[in-house]
Amino acid sequence: MDLSKILQVSAAGMRVQGERMRVIAENLANSGSTASTPGGQPYRRKVVTFRTALDRALGLRLIQIDRVRQDMSAFGRKYDPGHPAADKTGYVQTPNVNALIEMVDMREAQRSYEANLSIITIAKDMLRRTADLLQ
Repeated sequence: MDLSKILQVSAAGMRVQGERMRVIAENLANSGSTASTPGGQPYRRKVVTFRTALDRALGLRLIQIDRVRQDMSAFGRKYDPGHPAADKTGYVQTPNVNALIEMVDMREAQRSYEANLSIITIAKDMLRRTADLLQ
């Protein structure tokens, strides 16, 4: 595989991991968001799914965002009878966001991003050294 293709594959990996980090940051930012009316639903966690797609011009399979979907797991509940979204029994639904899981996911996305960046740096260095040898 030539170095330009390596750069394309790594750049695609960086793009999807950057988007994944954006979605995780959104989840964390909304982890305390509740509904404002009784019976309303709080923020629902989002999850990124990936797929590979053939780039015919490059002849490569590149990673892409398949979709950003909502996590349909159950909401939490807390007792807060004075809250505007409290039900008849005084409970409020809380988002299905677990900060610990989000932080682990963010760390994984960060490391994947850094690995792709490292590959790009190495490939660029190899191209520079090749150009130096040809002079």
